[in-house]
Amino acid sequence: MDINGKRIAITGSSSGIGQALAKALAKQGAEMLIIGRREAAASLTASGINQTGGRAHFVAADITTAAGCASVVAAIQLRLGGLDMLINSAGGVRGGRIEDISESELTQMIEVNTLAPILLTRAVLPMLRQAGAALVVNVASAMGLVGAPFYATYAASKAGIAMFGEALRRELKGEGIGVMTVYPVATDTPMMQSSNAGPELGFHKETVESVVDAIVDGIEQDRLQVVRGGDARLQMIELNRTNPLAIDERFQQLKPTLWEAVQNHKAL
Repeated sequence: MDINGKRIAITGSSSGIGQALAKALAKQGAEMLIIGRREAAASLTASGINQTGGRAHFVAADITTAAGCASVVAAIQLRLGGLDMLINSAGGVRGGRIEDISESELTQMIEVNTLAPILLTRAVLPMLRQAGAALVVNVASAMGLVGAPFYATYAASKAGIAMFGEALRRELKGEGIGVMTVYPVATDTPMMQSSNAGPELGFHKETVESVVDAIVDGIEQDRLQVVRGGDARLQMIELNRTNPLAIDERFQQLKPTLWEAVQNHKAL
C-alpha cells in the first residue's frame, strides 16, 4: 500500500509504538488521527506532527467503553472524512502469577487488547469499505505465538487479537480490505519500564524505531504479518509447534528468576 495521502486512525498513539508509528506514517504523507486516553498526551503528539509539516488530529477516548468507541468513529468522520487504515495499537499488560492479579486487571487486559479493537474494527468497517483499498493493522505480541509463564492472560489476549485478524483477513478477502498482524518482542517503551526482565531471561528489547520501520515496510509491501525477534524467535516459534515440552523445560529453569523480574510489571 502507498501510504502517501492515506487517512489513518491509530489507537494508543500518544506514547510508545503507536506514537512512533504515527509520526513515521505522517512523514510518509498520511493524515493521522491520534487516539489516546489522555487528552494532553494525544494533543501533544498531534501538535508535534503538525509542527514538523505533517497532518494530524487527535481525540481523547477510552476505546474500551461504548462511548469512547463512538467518539472515535465520530472523530474519524469529522476530522478525516473517511478512513483508509485502522491501526489497533493500544495495549495493556500485567505480569505475575494469575492468582495474584486482580480480576479487574485481568478484565482490563482482555478489554483493551482484544475486545476493544474487535469492536472498533467492526464499527469502522463501513468507512473502510468505502475507501476501496483499505487496511486493518493489529499490533499483537510475540507472546501471542509463544506463551510465557506469568503472562497467561496477556498472552491469551494477544493470541485472541491475532486470530481475530487472521480470520477477519479471510472473511474480507476479495472485498478490498486487508488485515496485517504485528508480533513485536519486548520493545523499549514506557510499557516495559516496570519490568526487570532482561536478555538473560530472553527479553532482548528492541528499539521502537526498528519495530516501526518493520511495520511501515510491512504496510508498503502488503505483508500478512510482521514477526519480530529475528531467526532466534522464528526457531522458538517452530520448536513450540514441534516440541512444546522443550519450551516448557526452558521456562521451568527460568521461572524463579523470571517471577522476581516481572511480578510488578504493570502498564494498564
